[in-house]
Amino acid sequence: MTSKPNAPRLAAPTNVVSIFDHRAELRFPAIAQTEAYWEALRGTRLMPDRADVNPRGIENLLEYAFIGERIAPGLVRLRLAGMHMSDLMGMEVRGMPLSSFIVPHERQQMAEAIDQMFDSPACVTLTLRAETGVGRDSLDAKIILLPLKSDFGDVSRVLGAFVTNGKIGRAPRRFNILETDVRPLLKDPTGSTADAILSSRPAPQPTEDTPVISADQLQPKSSKKPNLQVLTFDS
Repeated sequence: MTSKPNAPRLAAPTNVVSIFDHRAELRFPAIAQTEAYWEALRGTRLMPDRADVNPRGIENLLEYAFIGERIAPGLVRLRLAGMHMSDLMGMEVRGMPLSSFIVPHERQQMAEAIDQMFDSPACVTLTLRAETGVGRDSLDAKIILLPLKSDFGDVSRVLGAFVTNGKIGRAPRRFNILETDVRPLLKDPTGSTADAILSSRPAPQPTEDTPVISADQLQPKSSKKPNLQVLTFDS
C-alpha cells in the first residue's frame, strides 16, 4: 500500500491586519479622520503648530473636535469643544478640565497619559466606557489626543476628538478608562510609529478631584444650539 505525499503547507500571510483595529475604525471613524488631518498638517515635522489648525479642514468633525491647553502637569483645559462634548456633560464645557469626563478615581491615569503626550511627545488614544444607571445605558467612547506647538514654540496645545457609540441618555456622562495607548512620535516623521507602550493599565488609588470650576463656566445649554459650535480657533 503506497502512502500519499504530504500536502504542501500554506505559508503564513505577512500582511495581516487586525480585525479589532478595523472594527474600531468603523465604530469611531471620526477618531481616524482627526488623526489623518493632524498627520497631513505635520508633514515632515515632528508635530503641527496650533496656528496650522483650520476649522475648514475638519468641517465634518467639528461636532467631536476640541482644542485644549496644558495648564498644569496632567491637566488640560478645554479652550474650544464641539457640541457633542457639551451634550455628554449637559452643559457648556469650554474652560473645564478634560478630566471632568472621567470618573474621579481614574483621573490620575488620564493625567499620566496627558503628561506623556506632551513630554515624549506622543499620540494618545483612550478607550472608555461610561458608568450606567437610570436613564444611562451602555455607552462606549474613544478620545484621541494629538500634540501641537503653541505660538511660543512649546508643546502645550492639543488637538483631539471625543466620539461615543450609543445613546447619550441622561447627562452628565462620566467614563471609566478601559485602555490607554501611547504612541511616541519619532524624530523622523517619515518612519514608522513606535508601538504602544502603555496599555490596559490598572486604575490607581483615588486622588484629589480636579479643580473646582467657576460658576460662569457652568452655563446651561441653550435649547436651540447650533449644530456646530467650533467655528474659529484662538491660539
